[in-house]
Amino acid sequence: MAQAWKCSGLRWAAGGPVLLWDGGRRSALTWGKRVAFGAADGGVRTCVGARGHACPVRAVVPGRSTGARCEECARLDRAHSVAADTIADDPRPYHVYLAWFGPGMVKVGITAEERGSARLLEQGAVCFSWLGLGPLMAARRTEELLRAALRVPDRIPYGEKRAVRSRLPASEAERAAEVEALHGRAVGLAEWPESLTREPCQVVDHVGVFGLAGLPGAVGEVGELVAGGWVSGELVAAAGPDLHLATGRGVVVLDTRLMTGWDLVPAAGGEAGFTVPVREFREAAGVQDGLF
Repeated sequence: MAQAWKCSGLRWAAGGPVLLWDGGRRSALTWGKRVAFGAADGGVRTCVGARGHACPVRAVVPGRSTGARCEECARLDRAHSVAADTIADDPRPYHVYLAWFGPGMVKVGITAEERGSARLLEQGAVCFSWLGLGPLMAARRTEELLRAALRVPDRIPYGEKRAVRSRLPASEAERAAEVEALHGRAVGLAEWPESLTREPCQVVDHVGVFGLAGLPGAVGEVGELVAGGWVSGELVAAAGPDLHLATGRGVVVLDTRLMTGWDLVPAAGGEAGFTVPVREFREAAGVQDGLF
């Protein structure tokens, strides 16, 4: 019987995307690499727990959940999240940023300065610029200020991000234009918190990092993994948690968050293509060293 692996998520390292596995093993992902695995036949997807602790009841969770947590573990995880607005005394400095995902799709967000640009890579930001730096609560007030005064959202659904990745403007200047314009308006707001330092607009472009130049439009996205179902394709791009895989039917997007909670096994030699549910888009949009 093939060795089963538990995926703990996709992370962005200096050299590009890396899949992490329980036990500390890592699989570096490079363009052209064959990504091939299946969910163990007869298996179920179980809760991944919260804050480094296993789920006490090993609850079964839905295949379509990107969080892979039961209700109780999801509540515990969010209670300790900066995004939940429950932590007011964090002494670390925070960046406020503007992130661009495609034409008309700019969001504001905050991230701890010590994390650098990791948060932007994890979100799949095509380009971004820092806006300000200061205490957590000042960063939060600035985020709210931009939402109220400039109608800048703090969330953009992943589905919308995926839909435009193959149709981005060709030049860096075009991709940076909306961020530059919005940055100028934001730093000029009179209500800007005094304890937050304005930062110059310096747009960082991730098209090369993500492999998006010349990316073919995707024909669909994986809806969920299922017991006994297989995934197999050639990696042509990655952005945020998404892998864009070339298959016989065209490029299919796999959100790696759907992999967590499953016992995964390497694809046998004869396994190919996708035998998991795929939502089609209306338009083209020995001891093992690793699982694949």
